[in-house]
Parts: sequence; structure tokens; C-alpha cells
Amino acid sequence: MEYPKAPIGGPAAWLGADMARRTDWVETLAPAELIEIDAAVAEHLKSGRAMGEITPQTFRLPILAPRLARILHDIQHGRGFVLLRGFDVAGRDIEESAIAYLGIGAHLGGFRSQNAKGHLLGHVKDLGLDIQNPKVRYYQTNKELEFHTDSCDIVGLICLKTAKSGGGSRIVSSVAIHDRMMRETPDLWRALFNPMPTDRRGEIPPGMLPWFEIPVFNWFQGELSTIYSGQYIRSAQANFPEARRLTADERAAIDRLDELAAEMSVEMEFRPGDMQFIHNHQILHSRTDFEDWPEPEKRRHLLRLWLAPREARVLPPVYAQRYGDITVGSRGGIVVKDTVLRFTLEPA
Repeated sequence: MEYPKAPIGGPAAWLGADMARRTDWVETLAPAELIEIDAAVAEHLKSGRAMGEITPQTFRLPILAPRLARILHDIQHGRGFVLLRGFDVAGRDIEESAIAYLGIGAHLGGFRSQNAKGHLLGHVKDLGLDIQNPKVRYYQTNKELEFHTDSCDIVGLICLKTAKSGGGSRIVSSVAIHDRMMRETPDLWRALFNPMPTDRRGEIPPGMLPWFEIPVFNWFQGELSTIYSGQYIRSAQANFPEARRLTADERAAIDRLDELAAEMSVEMEFRPGDMQFIHNHQILHSRTDFEDWPEPEKRRHLLRLWLAPREARVLPPVYAQRYGDITVGSRGGIVVKDTVLRFTLEPA
């Protein structure tokens, strides 16, 4: 097992209180960029191409593309996130908004499956499902999400409609959490380098167990990558007696990580049209619970992308348990025996 010899620091190790005073992470789209997005959407609709055929070559953004390349560099090698603001969703139907979002996302990476159904365009919406069902995931409810990572390199969200109240997006630097635990609680810090049984919530690839075991902190080729879902680590302990039992230090370590995530995070307001992109390997994200509108047509609705950039960090081999192929550009996502990759404009 390899460990960092000192705190990592750098631009990725930011504190929420400091970030709340900054605005450099908000990128507002310029009028010329919005015009070329509209033109690219119109060209796609005219071509008759399917959503799965959207690529940087088919969705041409000559003005915006260089800016997106810089943003991608900031996401992967800087602070780890961006909020892209100024896109109008109110005057469009969901298909046009989805095409624009997919086109922008395609300039950041390839699309990856987000669930066993093979959805490449995810819908974050309260479907009235019961989280006690072991196959239900939190994004399908209105419940608060604990801080966690997803199973991809970059996670993207676009806000179509906001809730009546609540539903704020919270993010925190996992690098900053790592550094603080290294300084303050070295025994608990070290425990997070142990593989942790984590519930797959019924989305089990062929030949795999109902859980995977990857350390929360992974130090590999000079970079820290974090993979974490405290809720699903705990549910693996509750639901799978044959999974390895956590030690007292490991239980205390994930409790402390959760405390620090809440303390060190920043919350951002989502406005309709906002697009958030985060680097999954150095950012944990969460959501506050929310009260939705009674009218179905007004209810909170976000679209999600899981993206695999064409150039990215090398991940440790243990990630293959969750990511499948860990080859840069074709890794991440959830694929089980009967998964069929597809795009859908309807939450399911």
C-alpha cells in the first residue's frame, strides 16, 4: 500500500469558506457562444442524427471549444469544478436542451452509462420511490444525498427546473479532507486506504459480487483519487453479512470524513440553465433534501452526464472492480448483463 508522504495541497485542496467568497469558478456564456450553440442544435436536428452520434466533430463550437478545453484542464488539474451559466432552458423543449447539453459535454469527454438500464443521459428527479428498496438510488428521491462520488471521471448536471425549496448542490474537495485527516487524525487517515465493501445497489456486472472493495483514498503514480459513498459502505455492512466487517478505526474514519465534508463544503445555487461539471476523483458532491412543487410540470428536474475525457489521469488497477475497463477515454459507468446503452428524454 502506498501513501502520500506529506499533505498534497495545491489548487485542488480548497476550502468551502474560501470558495464561497470567489466567483472565478462561475463561467458565463457569451452571446457569440450562445449563438453558436443554437446553430449547432439546429444543425443536429436538421441532420436527423441520433443523440448517440453527437461528437465534438458533429457538434461544432469554434468559439466555445477552446474555452471548454481550458475549463476541462481546470477541472482535471486545478480546483476540480466549474459552473457554466447563461444557457436558456425556459424557451426550449427538453429535446433541444438535452442536445445542447450533450454537445457541450461531448467536448469534455465520452458518454458513459449511469445505471443498469444503460442511460447515457440521466434524469435527477423525485420519482416517489422508496429508498429502503435496495435497488433504488438517492437521485430518484427527494432525500438529502450524503457526500459521495459517482463511477466516472467527470460528473455533469444541467438544471432544467428548480424545486419549491431546497435541493442545493454541495461540493467539497476530497484532497483538502485528505490533507486535514493526515495532519489531525493519522490513524483514521490511514484506515481510509483500506478496501471498503460498498453496496452496488443491485447493479451487479457479470462475475462480480453485490459489492465492490476499493479504498476510499488511493495514492497512485503521484496522484490522490478518491472513491466514496458512506451510505453504501454502511448498507453493505447491513445487507451482506459475508462482506468484510469494518474495523472500529474504519467506522470512525468514514464518520469523520462525513463530518469534515459537511464542515468544509461550499453550497451553490442552481438556476435554470446552469451546468455544473466536477472532477469525480478530487470532489465529493451532495444535495440537500427538497420540497417540490405540487404541479408535475413544475417539479425539480436535472439532467446528468457521466463523462470519460480522452486524456485523463491513470487510475489504480483496483478501480476495475467498479469501472470495468480502466483505459483512459473508455472507462467508468455501470454495465450489467442485459444493459443496452441508450438516451431517453423521460425519467425512469
